[in-house]
Amino acid sequence: MSLKSAVRNMFGGGQTGASPAGGIAPAFSLKNLNGSQVSLAEALKKGPVIAAFFKVNCPTCQFTFPFLERLYESYGGSKFTLWGISQNDAADTREFCQEFGIKFPVLLDSHGYPASNDYGITNVPTLFLVSPAGKIQQTSVGFVKADLEELAAEAARATGKPSVPLFKPGEVIPESKPG
Repeated sequence: MSLKSAVRNMFGGGQTGASPAGGIAPAFSLKNLNGSQVSLAEALKKGPVIAAFFKVNCPTCQFTFPFLERLYESYGGSKFTLWGISQNDAADTREFCQEFGIKFPVLLDSHGYPASNDYGITNVPTLFLVSPAGKIQQTSVGFVKADLEELAAEAARATGKPSVPLFKPGEVIPESKPG
């Protein structure tokens, strides 16, 4: 056992960092911007879910979310769910969505950040692809171009829609940006 593991166990700490792929996705039920309660369990009945945790003042989130909107516009619907999960209040989150053209559903993880804590969020954006069986298929921290392309490919498979490029020709997109 490493010293880090021993200290963590001694002081009752659990995992550090985002929940890894392969594990069971922690269940959550949060309110959307309209005040309606939605749950991961209900969404998974339709198909896979991407949960994208963010803060409105995060520059990497501001960069990433318009690409998630493109993904949603291509594949969102009855067989695939994309949620933004905001660590900010409703007013700031609405302003963020308006400023960055976000139309996909956004949930509020306020009052102690229960979902963020359950998922081990230490940096934003952090994205999780959750399979209909409730397992985390993919975890991505920060902006990672290849991860977004993989998420888009999985959304295309889940919906049966043809795969379309997430990034447009001529766009200068870095391979990654830390969160």
